[in-house]
Amino acid sequence: MSNTGCCVTDSKAGTTAKIKTIRIEAKADNKYKVAVKAGEHTLYVDQPLANGGTDAGANPMEYLFASLAGCIATTARIIANQKKLNLNGMDIKVEGSLDMNIILGKSRDSRPGVTGINVSVALDSAMSEMERKSFFEELRLRCPISDTIAAATPITITAA
Repeated sequence: MSNTGCCVTDSKAGTTAKIKTIRIEAKADNKYKVAVKAGEHTLYVDQPLANGGTDAGANPMEYLFASLAGCIATTARIIANQKKLNLNGMDIKVEGSLDMNIILGKSRDSRPGVTGINVSVALDSAMSEMERKSFFEELRLRCPISDTIAAATPITITAA
């Protein structure tokens, strides 16, 4: 399996698309623990002990939020480097709420996903207000995880 990242660093408007396929493999145990092979890394997705899991890793929604935060940070770093902006670091918070009764099969009154995702990014940078505004607009346009979530990307689930 190849090592993959979330972002292409050298794409420019008007150039031929540079397509990169991202692939992971996952194996679930007889409870809630899932071992995910991502490149040379193994991640564990699980549920807390109180929910019947072994607490070997973050839950799926936490990984989704972590993925979003990581991609925002990576994309922000790419933009800062390209624009030669001084960016010392970032504090990123991601939050969303969902109805657990849907997942547990106790209700069908809403959808199973979060009702919205709120992201707060505090930059450690001496950027001017105009630079910050331009920076965040560029970040919104270029973060692939944010786009994937916001664009309701089609998902196909098939039996193997």
